[in-house]
Amino acid sequence: MGSKINEGFEVLYRELESTIAKLEEGNLTLEESISLYEGGMKLAQKCRELLRDADLRITRLQEAFSGDPVVREDTPEYTSAAAANEPEDEPLTE
Repeated sequence: MGSKINEGFEVLYRELESTIAKLEEGNLTLEESISLYEGGMKLAQKCRELLRDADLRITRLQEAFSGDPVVREDTPEYTSAAAANEPEDEPLTE
């Protein structure tokens, strides 16, 4: 698995798909299943990291070409801006 850390997204994703297929087929010992599951989780994490990095690169490119910062929904800046625009709860009166 260590040598796969620097491989591209497509290669890692194909390996993840293969791992999932083996798990779905069954016919594995418990230890084999756990080992495959663990490897699959590592592959999935690496794929998520590569996708996150790619998303960040795209966001930076958009900012560079537009001149305006791009605020994504999953960033603290978006959360703060959204909270500032929400009306405050009115006190309950009886």
